[in-house]
Amino acid sequence: MASAQKMLLEGVSDAVCFVLGALAGYGLGQAVGIDIFADGYSGAGIVGILMVGLCGGAGLHIARIWRGRQQAKDRLKEAEAD
Repeated sequence: MASAQKMLLEGVSDAVCFVLGALAGYGLGQAVGIDIFADGYSGAGIVGILMVGLCGGAGLHIARIWRGRQQAKDRLKEAEAD
């Protein structure tokens, strides 16, 4: 795969998984009754913001693990072909 295509795949997968993780964190916060958009900076609001950020980061980490496994599979296929 060309370098530009690899970079595009990396950027898109990072962005998509980060957003999905952040949405999961927001949904989890809503499920336990935390509103990150409430007026003021209450303790619960701060916890909700942390949940969104941490879950977004976890989504990004999962994307990078997934890409690493895909690259390992590709290298294995190339080695078998040789």
